Amino acid sequence: MATYNLPRDVKGEGRILFVFSTKALIYTAIGVAVGLPFYLIFSAIGISVVGIIAIVLLGLVGFSIATFKMPTTNAFEITKKTGGENIDDVIRRGIKFKMQKNRIYVYEPDTEEKGGNKGDK
Repeated sequence: MATYNLPRDVKGEGRILFVFSTKALIYTAIGVAVGLPFYLIFSAIGISVVGIIAIVLLGLVGFSIATFKMPTTNAFEITKKTGGENIDDVIRRGIKFKMQKNRIYVYEPDTEEKGGNKGDK
């Protein structure tokens, strides 16, 4: 009896330390880098424990943004439209939308039929 490898969807991301993908490690590092000034400020005041907590929390936020997907639920408008997509993709599209100054271009085909208006007899 032969053994067969089953294909897996890994999306080209290798795992580091069994928890971090490359993207998750980068986002976690960005979160820690954002938390580092808070640590420096709080350690200058004398409460460095609060700064360490800020670094850990912001690192967890970065990790969760890179790892988790938007939940699929009908409770909110955003989760109806983006359910199942990566959170970082949703954030990236939101930033691009805001940079376009909230302009949405919609194509509307002609509503008139060939042969005249509906009201003509």
